[in-house]
Amino acid sequence: MNLIPILITVVTGLVMLAVGIAVGNYVTRTQAEKKRLEEATKAKSILQDATDRAAKVELDARDRALKIVQSAENDLTQRRNELNRETERLDRRRAELDGRVEKLEQREQTLNKRQSTIDRRANEVEKVHEEQMEKLRQIAEMTQEEARKILLDEVEKDARNDMARIIRQIEAEAREEGEKRARNLIADAIQRVASEHVSEVTSAVVTLPNEEMKGRIVGRNGRNIRAFEQAAGVDVIVDDTPESVTISCFDSVRREIARRALTRLTLDGRIHPAHIEKVIEDETKAVEKVMAEAGEQAAFDAGVAGLHPELLKMMGRLKYRTSYGQNQLAHAVEVAKLGGILAAELGANVEIAKAGAFLHDIGKAMDHNQEGTHAALGAEFCKRYGVHPLVVNAIAAHHHEVEQETVEAVIAEAADAISGARPGARREDLEAYIKRIRTLEEMATSFEGVSQAFAIQAGREVRIIVRPEEIDDLASTRLARDIAKKIEETMQYPGQIKVTVIRETRAVDYAK
Repeated sequence: MNLIPILITVVTGLVMLAVGIAVGNYVTRTQAEKKRLEEATKAKSILQDATDRAAKVELDARDRALKIVQSAENDLTQRRNELNRETERLDRRRAELDGRVEKLEQREQTLNKRQSTIDRRANEVEKVHEEQMEKLRQIAEMTQEEARKILLDEVEKDARNDMARIIRQIEAEAREEGEKRARNLIADAIQRVASEHVSEVTSAVVTLPNEEMKGRIVGRNGRNIRAFEQAAGVDVIVDDTPESVTISCFDSVRREIARRALTRLTLDGRIHPAHIEKVIEDETKAVEKVMAEAGEQAAFDAGVAGLHPELLKMMGRLKYRTSYGQNQLAHAVEVAKLGGILAAELGANVEIAKAGAFLHDIGKAMDHNQEGTHAALGAEFCKRYGVHPLVVNAIAAHHHEVEQETVEAVIAEAADAISGARPGARREDLEAYIKRIRTLEEMATSFEGVSQAFAIQAGREVRIIVRPEEIDDLASTRLARDIAKKIEETMQYPGQIKVTVIRETRAVDYAK
């Protein structure tokens, strides 16, 4: 019985001893792990510090190398600029010397001409002196009446010569003054009109809300698109252009009706043959109303009154007609304003001039449906509706197809030319623009030593890359001048064209 407490005490002690040993081992391992982590962190910090120092050294080396390269490039650029300035100075000096030589040659020629003139006049004076002496001998043998008659004949002859000279001088002054006044008159007319209608191109592209609408426009077996084309008289082109279809038709009015109708159908969503015909019929009436209103508004803007409604409706068709990008209805209003200003300045009939100028292109609204020129068709159409005969003549004669009978017809033609030729009135034809750009590049590449040529900035600059082994810096300057001179002699262009010659030398080597 006494052994049990002793055993319990022994067991408890052993357990406590085991626990203490376990706790000691755990604490020892924890401290060892912590020490290992601290040493690893310290090693990582030392490694990062070394890496940062190496990167900084590398950046410093790169900066020094870059500064050396930039310094070398700056020196090279400075020397090249100095060489260019020296070349320009030599060219100017050469040009001055050439100019002096040319002036000396001209002065020598002038002196020679003066000497020959002096010799000729001396001979003439001697001849006249001999003639006068002969006349004096004859007069000494004449009666008083005979001498008076000869004297009067000589005075009359001199007076007629002076009169002819004065007449020629007055005619020259009148012609010069007339040209100056005409230029001022045209410039004043253009400035006073100052039309805002520069150019307008009728669009024939209909934007769709989504790609699925193309299938609905075509319809089952193509019945919807056939019905639309037959009712509208146009061709509908459905291609790969995203979310759009193209309407093609020579008649701009039918094209506009089809565009409005197709836009309305795509917004409505009900696309079937019966509804297509109804929409096209409604849009036809709407476009006719728009054209009538446009014709009336244009006549009001132009200040032309008393025209027949059919004439106004036909003029309204020009709202959808363009020529070289210039809207023809806006062109008609502008020509009428110019014609009125010119007629007022010249003292002509303003009303006749404005009416002829306003209606001069009315034939363009019908020339695709009938045979004949637009001037003849327009004159015949206006004559049918009681337009004044002088206005009809101005319409028919504005392209010299018939003789111009009045000054108002000439004014209408001049106003038409001013409106079409003023800056910004018409766009350059794409084909002509491409041809001009191509000609510019081909002309540049035709010179020896040129590698490539590129026309940029809409043809206002041509950049030429030369082969550096064939063209040096001095030759580059001469080449730019020669190309610019050839462009001036062989091409027609607005403004000026900048010629830039680029010469680049590259040295390449490999480190092995």
